[in-house]
Amino acid sequence: MKRREFLKLSAMFGAGATASGLLTGCADPPLPGAGQVRTSPTVCNICFWRCAGTVYQEDGRPWKVIGHPQDLHSQGRLCTRGTGGLGSYQDPDRLRQPMLRVEENGRQRFKPVSWDEAFDHIAERMRSIADEHGNDRLCLFSHGVGGSHFRKLLTAHGSTGYTQPSFAQCRGPRDIGFALTYGEGVGSPDRTDMEHSRCIVLIGSHLGENLHNGQVQTWIKALEKNASVITVDPRFSVAAGKSRYWLPIRPGTDIALLLAWMHVLIHEDLYDRDYVERYTKGFEQLAEHVRPFHPEWAYLETGIRPDLIRETAREMARHAPASLVHPGRHVTWYGDDTQRSRAIAILNALLGSWGRKGGFYIQERVELPEFPTPAPPKPKSDWKAVVQKDYPLVPSGITNVIIDASIGADAFFKGWFVYGTNLPFTVPSSADKIAAAAQSLDLFVVIDTMPAEITGYADVVLPECTYLERTDPIRNSPERQPSLAVSLPAFEPRHETKPAWWMAKQIAERLDLGQYFPWEDYAEVVDWQLQQVGSSLEEMRRIGVKNFPRKTAMYFEPGETIQFRTESGRIELYSETLAYFGHDPLPRYTPQQRPEEGYFHLNYGRAPAHTFGRTINNPQLFELMPENAVWVNPLAATRFKVTNGDYVRLKNQDGVTSNRVRVRVTERIRPDSVFIVHGFGHTDARQRLASSQGADDNGLMTRILHDPIMGGTGMRGNFVTLIPEEQSA
Repeated sequence: MKRREFLKLSAMFGAGATASGLLTGCADPPLPGAGQVRTSPTVCNICFWRCAGTVYQEDGRPWKVIGHPQDLHSQGRLCTRGTGGLGSYQDPDRLRQPMLRVEENGRQRFKPVSWDEAFDHIAERMRSIADEHGNDRLCLFSHGVGGSHFRKLLTAHGSTGYTQPSFAQCRGPRDIGFALTYGEGVGSPDRTDMEHSRCIVLIGSHLGENLHNGQVQTWIKALEKNASVITVDPRFSVAAGKSRYWLPIRPGTDIALLLAWMHVLIHEDLYDRDYVERYTKGFEQLAEHVRPFHPEWAYLETGIRPDLIRETAREMARHAPASLVHPGRHVTWYGDDTQRSRAIAILNALLGSWGRKGGFYIQERVELPEFPTPAPPKPKSDWKAVVQKDYPLVPSGITNVIIDASIGADAFFKGWFVYGTNLPFTVPSSADKIAAAAQSLDLFVVIDTMPAEITGYADVVLPECTYLERTDPIRNSPERQPSLAVSLPAFEPRHETKPAWWMAKQIAERLDLGQYFPWEDYAEVVDWQLQQVGSSLEEMRRIGVKNFPRKTAMYFEPGETIQFRTESGRIELYSETLAYFGHDPLPRYTPQQRPEEGYFHLNYGRAPAHTFGRTINNPQLFELMPENAVWVNPLAATRFKVTNGDYVRLKNQDGVTSNRVRVRVTERIRPDSVFIVHGFGHTDARQRLASSQGADDNGLMTRILHDPIMGGTGMRGNFVTLIPEEQSA
């Protein structure tokens, strides 16, 4: 008998539950607004952009969610997913009550328990781990604002292990690459000043499909002003359709193109000479480094014509410094990702765009004091020095490395808290390792609103209420203008669900750590913080968003002396830090493996209707996009004798086969590539809408290309072939 069998939470849904009533059907609703209307301020939690809005209910029933007109993130308009936020509240498949893994008659199952039983079990296991191994052996995996409460709990307990999969599986390379170059990252939301850009370069950035709300809106404003857009993508994406130039690059050759662009800018003397001389270090080494990487060389690697490489480089220079080479968001592709992000950062420096209008603006946020609580104890060990010693340049937790450090009797981590992140669908090729970790861990707690696949490995499942039913921490994200937004409960929590702050407080009190949570209601914390900056909970309940005046300039002043946060105090084109740690100080191109005959590069991306795999079961958003499709070039379709709308299965280079997926035959994809939207292919029947709908690209990512600088998981080195449905039967 294994310590933990993968369990399904069927008890949560009751006997004989069916999918009937999950969708709303076509009946005309009554005209809205005729009844008693009440509003509440909210901050959307469907994606990380966290737009502020207003929740409307009529006669006590949910009506709609709209954007807040004063919100800088949304500019008054929510995206598709934000307006579908009510679906997360109404989803009938939500987690409903605490569940505890028990063993009866040699079989494991999840047993519904009271909150007290769940908390007592967790506290007892935390004490046991501390007694046997030390109180520093717990780790939090987090995606979402509520994770901050559990981070506070674990830190108070003496464990500072913490990771966000959004680092190692998404944005980490750009964070590290830009920090190595400029001394700071791009920020979140991004500090891209596209509203004022005259030229925008998108390298694999699917704007208009990923729907990072404010960013898409500023991009649209640039298009309305006739900005020149250059899109580099193997697929003719939505962004490519809005572009002046589409460069259908061979997958994996982006660094070659970036080096060629640098070659043209430098050797045709098109770079911003004053900016480079005033602010940068290492230009001479860079100029010599890119000398051999002329457009004719790049053509053989990328498939992009030399004249087009030169023309697009000159286009960037013509509009500089209002030329922006976008840093992207999901950038863990081929294992050389930090170096690719470094190349993007360096190219922006040559154009003089950092700190300049139309490039990257300087963000500000409100100086918001933390609610006073005791200082946490000093941890017994530096877990990063033990677990992540091979990645000294990384300040964040690397999720895949932490999973590895949780397997076996001598594993460093002995307990996991997983908040709001479905690890099997987030970390590629991780299911077996998560299962192995589950056998080694002494405590495995999952906190979520939905019965995601990760819950099947847990000891304890804690059902959180949705963002529409709780008070969240104040949103204080850096922006063009300092701004605060509050998210207050519009509805009472459904079923037996509770907010994360309450859960963390209850566990803390059982561990004699109540002094770190000295409030009865988290609204007290929000009110205290607001009062420190001249506002109050009462005021913010009325207005929702409050913007403050800037205290500094948004851009560099002409001729201004700038002290960058790098070792040299300058923009580091040549990185002595990378050289010291044994890495290339300048970006170097390494050719990637190409697919064998009959196989295709597996490319993936986002869709406007969904946030990864988290929203597939949302009834409102499911109606918009119930399944994904695989884009196939007509040449490939002819070879495999499939037509538009046929079903196929995808088989990768290691023999892993996907669920069936519908074919979209289109010339908008290179003949050597296919494309699929990420997040589909759930196999667990607990999510009754999402189950078995479409193909799971994550499961096909068995060839992982690890970044040697930041440890992330490059996912685009995988190849697939097509198996027509009749052949797979």
